[in-house]
Amino acid sequence: MGGVLTGFSIIAFVIAVGYVIERFQICGPRARPVFNRTAFFVTNPALLFTVLAGADLHAAFSTVIRTSLISAVLSAAIFVGVSRLFFRRKAAETTIGALASSYVNANNIGIPVASYVLGDATYVAPVLLLQLIVFAPTALTVLDMTTRASVSLRAILTQPFRNPMIIASAVGVVVSLTGVHLPDPVFEPFKLLGGAAVPLVLMAFGMSLSGSKPLKAGSGRKEILTAAALKSVGMPAIAFVSGHFLFGASGHLLFVMVVLAALPGAQNIYNFADTYSRGQTIARDSILLTTIAAVPVLIVIAAFLA
Repeated sequence: MGGVLTGFSIIAFVIAVGYVIERFQICGPRARPVFNRTAFFVTNPALLFTVLAGADLHAAFSTVIRTSLISAVLSAAIFVGVSRLFFRRKAAETTIGALASSYVNANNIGIPVASYVLGDATYVAPVLLLQLIVFAPTALTVLDMTTRASVSLRAILTQPFRNPMIIASAVGVVVSLTGVHLPDPVFEPFKLLGGAAVPLVLMAFGMSLSGSKPLKAGSGRKEILTAAALKSVGMPAIAFVSGHFLFGASGHLLFVMVVLAALPGAQNIYNFADTYSRGQTIARDSILLTTIAAVPVLIVIAAFLA
């Protein structure tokens, strides 16, 4: 489990740096929104482009990706159903809660976990592709449509062409599928910008923790706990059931499926929430809870399935 602990310690350190920056106002009172907007409009698109441009998109059709798709969709759908029945939140806040229930940290936690626990970092690639190609564009489209004062058919149809993360993902997919080799003077600047994406998102998340009290009264505890429970327990359980009984997986392959589903919520969820000024509390607190819960959950899964 050394990979799990290493991955979490790295993330915790960078989040702590963000907390210190905000606590002592090192970068001024407007640093957090600036960090978030820089990540959303510049560094995240650069990272998505470079990841997808060099990815093997055929991996998206593997058994692992099908199990990941089923577990994520069902987990998100359960949250949406519970939210509509009991929480009565608007569409944008419900979308953030659904992401908190299903969108895993496939990059900064997923890669070390795949490398040191599963034995191969490529296991996490299909999940990363699924989230970048399907979940993120879908969620961003809903957020964009539901946070505007008025939405026209033209706005709905043109939304994917106005969102920098969706545009970057689409261009990366085209480059990968066509096999175009970009020269270093073109590709390397995007890699350099993309390298700043994860630190910016993590520091912005750490900034949001300064002066905040997780699960405080009036913060939507029920939504937060529901999302965290679905992400940490519900999603791995769905992955186990679908992987074993629907696809007949067993042994190491089943272990891979369940571990990938048990990864904590991604910090990008908070980046989306803060950019659209919707659901920041549920995003922040659920990410924190699932990150804390991930280590014991992964240890239990390893004890039973490894």
